[in-house]
Amino acid sequence: MIGGLHKQFLLLLLWGSLVVAVKDYLFKTCETAGFCHRNKYFAESVKNQGHNFIPKYSISQSSISIDEVLNSKVIHGNIIKFIPSGNHITLPFEISLLDGNNLRFKVDEKDRTSIDTTKLNINTHRYNETSDWAFVSAELPYLANDKFTIDLKNDVLIITYGDAKQYRAIVDFWPIKLTIYHKDKIQIIANDKNLFNFEHWRLQDENSHHLTEEETDYDMFEDHFKDSKEDSIPLGPESIGLDFTFKNFQHLYGIPEHADSMNLKDTTESSMPYRLFNVDIFEYETDSRLPMYGAIPFILASKPEISVGLFWINSADTFINVDKTTNQKDSSTHWISENGIVDFIITIDKTPADINRNYGLITGYTQLPPLFSLGYHQCRWNYNDEKDVLEVNSLMDEYQIPYDTIWLDIEYTDQKKYFTWHKEKFPNPERMLDELDHTGRNLVIIIDPHIKTGYYLSDELTKKKSCINDASNNSYHGHCWPGESVWIDTLNPTAQEIWDAQFTWNNYFLGGQSSNIFIWNDMNEPSVFNGPETSAPKDDIHFGGWEHRSVHNIYGMTYHEATYNSLAKRNEGHTTRERPFVLTRSYYAGSQRTAAMWTGDNMCKWEYLQISIPMVLTSNIVGMPFSGADVGGFFGDPSTELLTRWYQTGIWYPFFRAHAHIDSRRREPWLAGEPYTSIIRDAVRLRYSILSVIYTAFYESSQTGIPVMKPIFYESLSNIESYSIEDQFFVGNSGILVKPVTEEDAKEIKVYLPDNEVYYDYTDRSLSKINAYSSDKPGYLTKSVTLEDIPVFIKGGSIISLKDRYRRSSRLMFKDPYTLIIALNKDGEANGSLYVDDGESFDYEKHEEYAYIKFNYSNGKISADVNEVKDRFKDSISDVKIEKIIILNESTTGTVESIIIHNPKLSISQSWTGKIEFVVEHDEL
Repeated sequence: MIGGLHKQFLLLLLWGSLVVAVKDYLFKTCETAGFCHRNKYFAESVKNQGHNFIPKYSISQSSISIDEVLNSKVIHGNIIKFIPSGNHITLPFEISLLDGNNLRFKVDEKDRTSIDTTKLNINTHRYNETSDWAFVSAELPYLANDKFTIDLKNDVLIITYGDAKQYRAIVDFWPIKLTIYHKDKIQIIANDKNLFNFEHWRLQDENSHHLTEEETDYDMFEDHFKDSKEDSIPLGPESIGLDFTFKNFQHLYGIPEHADSMNLKDTTESSMPYRLFNVDIFEYETDSRLPMYGAIPFILASKPEISVGLFWINSADTFINVDKTTNQKDSSTHWISENGIVDFIITIDKTPADINRNYGLITGYTQLPPLFSLGYHQCRWNYNDEKDVLEVNSLMDEYQIPYDTIWLDIEYTDQKKYFTWHKEKFPNPERMLDELDHTGRNLVIIIDPHIKTGYYLSDELTKKKSCINDASNNSYHGHCWPGESVWIDTLNPTAQEIWDAQFTWNNYFLGGQSSNIFIWNDMNEPSVFNGPETSAPKDDIHFGGWEHRSVHNIYGMTYHEATYNSLAKRNEGHTTRERPFVLTRSYYAGSQRTAAMWTGDNMCKWEYLQISIPMVLTSNIVGMPFSGADVGGFFGDPSTELLTRWYQTGIWYPFFRAHAHIDSRRREPWLAGEPYTSIIRDAVRLRYSILSVIYTAFYESSQTGIPVMKPIFYESLSNIESYSIEDQFFVGNSGILVKPVTEEDAKEIKVYLPDNEVYYDYTDRSLSKINAYSSDKPGYLTKSVTLEDIPVFIKGGSIISLKDRYRRSSRLMFKDPYTLIIALNKDGEANGSLYVDDGESFDYEKHEEYAYIKFNYSNGKISADVNEVKDRFKDSISDVKIEKIIILNESTTGTVESIIIHNPKLSISQSWTGKIEFVVEHDEL
């Protein structure tokens, strides 16, 4: 026992030294990652040969077939790869059309029958199950036959599809190329630069017969990177590469997670392309293309008249090179993945919002989270014990700071054994949870995928073969917070069953019958302290015989999905609080269906506050809106000014949590002292006043994929200058425009008003001080700011629903009345929306128990268009009123004239059928 503790102590000391000394050398670059090195060499060879290059791939026209699938058609055929030996490799491909203008192209390798499987413990097929995890349903939404046509001509395949058949995809057989047009204009070309590269199966001693003059054999069968030298690479080279040219696009967004700008940078002169490889990266640097905790291989390209989405469906280690300089009008990307199949979806539509909708048809839209999870979360590593938790809870009330959730990090456990409590520190979890529940508060506890060896859970996982295995097919043992650990393999259905058993109602670990406890999944990249690149060896083996190298980027998602599923099953049959809440650090495309995310271990520096905005905006662009950053910074001790400004920014993150490292000084809001505590309190209260706006934005995102924290250019597509603005944003479709102050000692800021609409300055939130700004063209507004200021503007034409009364938590606000702010546009009109349900259950889905109200103001009348509200839900909100209406109107002199209507006697549960109207006389304005 003493020896084990000593070993663990030394391990933590070592990890502590890494925390402050993490350098780039811990992670591979394109040069040191064999598969990327080889594809980069291939790309340079093709470029250097120019017109003398002879492509080695062609489509066999005789292999083309068109098959009927679910009232649709799927095109099949073979790509032939010619190799120096004179032989050829067959690569079957498939093209399908899906709803939402989604065209899917897949390329696999014909069964590799020459592989001797007797000496291998792995599945020898190329991994082709990424889509099973990323897609919302196994039943694909195939486009109906009457929506597209297919023509096969000499060496060309033409597919015409979409409304009015405005899209045309042309597949050239040699050189292979996929070109997609919209209204006869080229929008995107796959393999425009002939960088398609598909490393097929070959034996090592025959490799020379397979290499073309454009290829190198660098690290095909071994890995020279110092921490990966034990990688057995049992199947040899398997990488894939492909280029995409976005015609006349200069603005590309997406491929998180990187601590980088929203608009993707050119990487042609950099040694580090963007990399998607989920890793535990401590003290990450800003302005970096290094990999981070999550990976969503989706790019949005946008310009005023059209937008394009590209979804690269691959869960292996992936590099993306971005080229914006070779052709000043176009942008191109070169995608390189370590293994798997070529599988991508291209969608083209009028606007970025349309692309979000189309992408969501495939991967699903964000969950509608429980309302409490949109409130304020108070967290640190770690609250010491039950007394500490309840004291923080009490002090929040003493200082009148609303909050919904307090969090516990790993120290709450018994020796880092998950699903246990430290009995001395937390002797009665149920009592603690009941005390929190009294004022509508919740508890979130951390549960990571590394399971300490030598207790019941790791023993059961090992016995039932539900762990990740090593290359010898025995349970993999590595090191993480508990010391020696095994990792649950959540690709395995048996692992889900074991996980379900840990979350049952009769499990005292979860506080008995307490329903106000939720889960935080951290370290699920997976993080392995003694593993290569701080993660699991790539030749580890998962359920199905798949190597870890094939599934690495989806592992974190499989883990948080397992947790979500277990919580959902636990809540079946209960009438309230059914919706699970799970926070994950590692994620992939599709994670939005079951989890929130945060940007990981940031630092208490101004540049991390600044970079958090484009990072969260990027997450919203790629369909994962429930995102945020640790308020105050995880590492270090923020100045009181930085902490205050971070709260003022954090209240706009879709996920709003303060968090700190165990070595950081305590920084609960009251410890900042005055005037900072009061300023922070006012910021948090502002968050609660707009919860209905944020909740409505989430509902709309759950239906259409629209971002909750929305980039400026979404609202001003014709204004190209807005495409590069990443330090301000809109809140959903509400019309609220925010420009957080993120500069130290700022005395003024510049706010970009992206169109010629009127904007009402709501920074002070005092009607007597509201100013209106409008001009005939977009431009910057210089505004003086004090420490108290959070620059907020309301776009003319918006109707916003607020709740202004202080309550201790969101649950206690349910019966509070609403205030409508009607900000008239230049034409004297406005509209907006409000979504209301019970905030906790799935009754909005199961029984349609919700109200979705679309307000409109025109010609002096307020009307409300409402869905048919079910009687039971109508009764539950019968006493929820709209108690005040504020109408803002820009006068001819540029000042703001306002009218306040008190007690208009409008209840959101009125028997509205179609529309109701409330008349405001014109002379009142």
